[in-house]
Amino acid sequence: MDKPVGKAIPFSFKLFASTILLIISFLFAMKLGAAHTSWQDVLLSFTSNQEDNIQILKEIRFPREVGAVFVGAALAVSGAIMQGMTRNPLADPGLLGLTAGANAALAIALAFIPTINYFGIMTACFIGSAVGALIVFGIASAKRGGFAPIRLVLAGAAVSTFLFAIAQGVGLYFKISKDVAMWTAGGLIGTSWGQLQTIAPVIIIGIFVALVLSRQLTLLSLNEEVAIGLGQNTLKIKVMLFIVIILLAGAAVALAGNLAFVGLMIPHIVRAIVGTDYRFIIPISALLGATFMLLADTVGRMLQAPFETPVAALIAIIGLPFFLLIVRKGGRAFS
Repeated sequence: MDKPVGKAIPFSFKLFASTILLIISFLFAMKLGAAHTSWQDVLLSFTSNQEDNIQILKEIRFPREVGAVFVGAALAVSGAIMQGMTRNPLADPGLLGLTAGANAALAIALAFIPTINYFGIMTACFIGSAVGALIVFGIASAKRGGFAPIRLVLAGAAVSTFLFAIAQGVGLYFKISKDVAMWTAGGLIGTSWGQLQTIAPVIIIGIFVALVLSRQLTLLSLNEEVAIGLGQNTLKIKVMLFIVIILLAGAAVALAGNLAFVGLMIPHIVRAIVGTDYRFIIPISALLGATFMLLADTVGRMLQAPFETPVAALIAIIGLPFFLLIVRKGGRAFS
């Protein structure tokens, strides 16, 4: 009986409310931290750079929170696309080999090209994400029945473990374990404006293409035969969506390391709010994914201030029970 009421709420209102929630979360993330800052400092950080507190906000906290926005949006949208494209409610970039592949490629790049720049690291993450995903999907589709949810998750777990082992092995052999760990631990410490200038355009383009293909993704998520019957070139659409997933997941890993479960949780929450139309799921997922990352990063900074709690650990504490809930309910987090 509750669903008709939810459908009666216009999408424009839900979009507006999600945007306001994101803005409020961003402002609180800017204010809260080990260094005491006032609301006036936060406002001045957008226009001035005269005081020490404002410098802290402008050069450390500001790029970090902007990075949280982009990473959260990228992971949430890539997770939503994966779930729709494979019709698998357990799909997530962190669970299906993409982030593990990016981490392994990053370790190899650091080992063989010690002077690699940030653009090179990002490119390595893209390649690694693609390889990891292709291996997982290849194993999962080797038997009849297509991408069965449990088979896909088991393949993802096995491949992810193998690729993480490669990353650790390369780090130990080439004595760069510390560097690899810093990149792959999962967090936004040290995010700089230079990194954002490289990564942000990729994520923006990826989300834009996802929005353009959202109608086709909706058809794919419901029934591939219907999509073909309506004249859709499903192979072409899948390839384009796969490239978008690689761009978004690879960019997120290049900026924040290994963060699982964001792409699993947010799309399920969004579907409970807006339904199954990906024209609505994609934009709301981007906004709520960004908000979630801001809140997680803020809690991580405040929980044991001035020390930081790894944001990847906080997300895993929330994400694992959510994952088990989805499995228990047969693929539906909310019923």
